[in-house]
Amino acid sequence: MGTASDTTALRKQVGMVFRKPMPFRCSIYENVAYGARISGINQSAHLDTVVEENLRRTGLWSEVEDILDETPEQLSVGQQQLLCIARALAVEPEILIFDEPCGELDPIETVKIENLVRELTDDCTLIFATNKRRQAARVSDVAGFLYAGELVEFGATEKIFTNPQDNRTEQYVTGRLG
Repeated sequence: MGTASDTTALRKQVGMVFRKPMPFRCSIYENVAYGARISGINQSAHLDTVVEENLRRTGLWSEVEDILDETPEQLSVGQQQLLCIARALAVEPEILIFDEPCGELDPIETVKIENLVRELTDDCTLIFATNKRRQAARVSDVAGFLYAGELVEFGATEKIFTNPQDNRTEQYVTGRLG
């Protein structure tokens, strides 16, 4: 069994964004500052910078800069998801895992998340799990097709979607399966 320090070290290396936004029950500011604090940043001025930078990276700064001391409950679901992404980014993770991050979002909010994901590809390794074929094609450079717990095919996204090697993958990408 791991220790608390193992968990903290893992949180510094791997960020996670879930299907349903899970902001903490504290202020918008503290949601993002939490990530920085577990990385050892405790100076107020430095925390302010980290919070602002990561809210700007997600495109949320202009929408929340005047309400940083309020709780995120008043934010839309899409804004809450962006806040959760800002919190995950604040630790400067090596890997950022997105598990159906657009599952609760409308099309406009989905576009914001997808655009952000594309922008983050130079910053860290991204793992983006989705059941939406078109979304996978839009956001990934490399794709894997999992079926019944088996990794059926893995490779360049373009190849997976235009010239799949496995019949099940071909059925899935053409809409005849799933």
